Amino acid sequence: MLKLHLADFSLDDFMAHYWQQKPVVIRQGFQHFSDLISPEELAGLACEEEVESRLVYKEAGQWQARVGPFESYGHLGKEGWTLIVQAVNHWSLEVAELVKPFSFIPKWRLDDVMVSYAVPGGGVGPHIDLYDVFICQGSGRRRWRVGDQGNHRQFAAHAALLHTEPFEAIIDVELLPGDILYIPPGFPHDGVTLETSMSFSVGFRAKSACDMLSGLADYVIDKELGKTLLSDPQRPIHQHQGQINARDFALIKAQLQAVLDDDTLMADFAGSFLSKTKCALDLQPLEEPLDIVDLANTLLQQPLIRIGGLRCFYVDATVAQGVCYVEGERFEFGAACREAVVALCDQESLSDAVLETGLQDPEFVRQLTEWVNAGFWFFRD
Repeated sequence: MLKLHLADFSLDDFMAHYWQQKPVVIRQGFQHFSDLISPEELAGLACEEEVESRLVYKEAGQWQARVGPFESYGHLGKEGWTLIVQAVNHWSLEVAELVKPFSFIPKWRLDDVMVSYAVPGGGVGPHIDLYDVFICQGSGRRRWRVGDQGNHRQFAAHAALLHTEPFEAIIDVELLPGDILYIPPGFPHDGVTLETSMSFSVGFRAKSACDMLSGLADYVIDKELGKTLLSDPQRPIHQHQGQINARDFALIKAQLQAVLDDDTLMADFAGSFLSKTKCALDLQPLEEPLDIVDLANTLLQQPLIRIGGLRCFYVDATVAQGVCYVEGERFEFGAACREAVVALCDQESLSDAVLETGLQDPEFVRQLTEWVNAGFWFFRD
């Protein structure tokens, strides 16, 4: 089991002084760390249509990027290229284990675990990310330079590569296996592989107000909510036809604010919106579906395991009613199932004991059986 090792500060210190504030190197953050997936397995994933992958390299001194799936890699040579695969935690249970040591950050902020394989000289160029990332060095060595926040000019080095101008490094370090480099959003950085290596990047991304408002608009439209018209009986005579006066402006704001002030609506939106995965899941429906009796009997003998990348959450405003949100959908099981719903969302492995309250409810058992048959949870062979 992977365990985060902090020699120089505590988790409380990290959250107080580094998280979203400044980058830091965590030497031997994972002691005795070894690659969680082999280069051959990673290359195989990048051959699959459902998996997001990229090759980044230089050709005649110019940056190039290609999007997978890929058929072969033999033509690339032994220097100067990088293979990047997104959301590897969706496809590899071993890579999914890397998420657990970072559980001090809520999973709704998790983006994915990106894995890269690079040969000497490989990299993706100097760039700025809009998310927090913990870059965990696997096999090999890689040099990282990180600059300070500032007004850095960005430009398209390639249609698929947004680079930043040269920067002065505040961190210039060589990462060895087990070392971790944390970089908050907005800090320019550049990694160059010194010898054939693998990196495992655990990314956490916050949503912008634009994303949230766009998602909320889609949600209220889909659910046919927010249709109450603005009402203003006994309004005074308007003096200036082209004016939106202060009184009317306040009415407009109040109409929109009423949606934001509806805690149940906003809880259902947030749970549904944030539980949607951005990348495909490795769903493997059962060829011989279980019935509810099979499920209950098997659960007595072995735990249910959540597949990598599956997002399921509860919200304080609605969890008392046994409400949870799984892969973008809302499910309500009633107040008696609250503890089971919390366990379902908090724990990667589910035993008969932690689901006890839910297993006494026919609808919870029926839905859990449906999820297992669809491949969202599984019994390990």
